[in-house]
Amino acid sequence: MTKAELIDCVYEKVGGFSKKESAEVVEAVFETMKDTLAAADAEQGKVKISGFGNFVVREKKQRIGRNPQTGEPIPISARCVLTFKPSQVLKNILNPQKLSGRQADPLNAGQGGSDRDP
Repeated sequence: MTKAELIDCVYEKVGGFSKKESAEVVEAVFETMKDTLAAADAEQGKVKISGFGNFVVREKKQRIGRNPQTGEPIPISARCVLTFKPSQVLKNILNPQKLSGRQADPLNAGQGGSDRDP
């Protein structure tokens, strides 16, 4: 989905907004998220959206990597990376075959609570 498609969805689903106002709302949300994630304070560099997930900026330290062609050590500079962790609600929507996020326990398989008719 592109930003333009997102704007169209907001325009269609939320009554009372013109297309221009819908675009301004979407832009405002993205600007607020970018500003929050760009905040210097690690505690402020998080965006938590209930029922969707968390965007978190993590700092990675400098480390030594290797050139795959020559095997020569190369320093990889320190940097910030953006991570996203989906909420359990979103995971359940994406994986509906798993009931409430609970998986069958292979150790207790066949013990009690059988689904077979007696």
